[in-house]
Amino acid sequence: MTVFTCSDEWEAMMTCIYRAWESGLGHRNIRLELEPVLQQELFCNYVHIDGEPEKAAKVTASIRKKISWQAWQWVFYAAHSKDRKKLDSIYRFLIYGFHFGKRVTDMMTDPVVMSLFELSRKVGNEAHYFKEIARFTCHRNQVYVCHIEPENDILLMLEEQFTNRMPSEYWVIIDDGRKKALIHPKNENAYYTELSDGEWQLLRETEKVRDLYTDLWKEFFTTVGIRERENPKCQRTMLPLRYRKHMTEFMTDS
Repeated sequence: MTVFTCSDEWEAMMTCIYRAWESGLGHRNIRLELEPVLQQELFCNYVHIDGEPEKAAKVTASIRKKISWQAWQWVFYAAHSKDRKKLDSIYRFLIYGFHFGKRVTDMMTDPVVMSLFELSRKVGNEAHYFKEIARFTCHRNQVYVCHIEPENDILLMLEEQFTNRMPSEYWVIIDDGRKKALIHPKNENAYYTELSDGEWQLLRETEKVRDLYTDLWKEFFTTVGIRERENPKCQRTMLPLRYRKHMTEFMTDS
C-alpha cells in the first residue's frame, strides 16, 4: 500500500490527488492521508506531496468540466471539513465521478458518494449558521470586526455573503480557533490570511470593545422574548451552545 500525504490545504490536497492518480499504482493500492500522520502502518510506503498551483488547477478544472459544478462544490466544501479522513473520501468520490460523470451526484445510495455528500453538507450547514449569527463590533476608523470559532474551516464560504452585504465597509472576520482571518478593505475584494501569534493576540482584544449596538443587541434579545414561553431546550436545538461564544447577546460583561 502506498500512502500519499500532504498538508491540510486546498492546493496541497488537489496536488496530492493529482500525484496519486498519475502514479499508476492502481486505486486499490493507494490511500491518501492528511499530515501529520499520527501512526504509520507496517508495509506501507509513505510519500509526501507538496502543493503545486498548476497541478491543483488541473484537478479543479477537470472536476468542473468532466463531472459537474455541483460535484466541484461538494469537493470544495468537503475539503474544508474538520474530518481527518476527508482527503481519501474526496479521492474515492472522484474515481466514481470521472467514471460516471455528472450522474455521480445522484448516486446517493452509494456509500462513497453519500460519505462525501455528508462532509459537504455539514460544512455548508455550519457556514449557513454563521452567515446569520456573525456579530460585528465597530472600532476606530470604522473597522468592523467579527470573531467566530467554527468546527470546520468556513471562512471562505462567508466571503460572498458579507462582501455583498457590506461592500463599502472595512471589515474583518477572525477564526479564533485556526488563527485565520478574512479581510475586506473598503470597496475592494476580500482576502484570506493566516495570523501570526502577535497579530492574533492583538485582534483578540477587539472582542472586548463595546460600540453603539452592543447594548441594543442585548436589550433586543431580552425584550423580544416572552418569559412564559421560554423553552431553553428548543432554543439549544435551534442555536447550539457552541455557536454562542462570540454572539453579542449571549456574552457577559467583564
